[in-house]
Amino acid sequence: MWWISILSRRLREGRTYEDFRQAWYHTVGFGSQAKLYTAINMFDPREIIVVALGEVVPGQDPMALLRIDVKERTEHPLEAVIEPEVGRTFGLLVAEDDFSPEGRIAYRAASIDGKPTDFAEIDQGMAIARNLIAQAGEERDRAKKNRESP
Repeated sequence: MWWISILSRRLREGRTYEDFRQAWYHTVGFGSQAKLYTAINMFDPREIIVVALGEVVPGQDPMALLRIDVKERTEHPLEAVIEPEVGRTFGLLVAEDDFSPEGRIAYRAASIDGKPTDFAEIDQGMAIARNLIAQAGEERDRAKKNRESP
């Protein structure tokens, strides 16, 4: 199952994308398919948008993947580079479509890699993912609080 996250952050005044990248860059990989695409908002160059696509394979603990990210953010905090508010959107991939060909394109039912989307599986995956993301958020907040406490 493929997950997608979209995170938007705003650079603090005087900070640059390179400042963000140096603080944000992961030093540990996820051990599974994971690609992150970073964009700078063309209408607000202080807004950095990261779109992440990753795959959780059968038998893999998705919480382990989330803990890697929590650990990275705890060890490499971004507070000096970004403003406190972070936009977070998470989802499960339900379809991939290629609209590159020129001309008319026939309708296709939702599928990924040619396999029809199983929406019952998606519903079950979303329920599990919501719980895991909430748990990871709590772990991240506890780690941040512990880091800030003397």
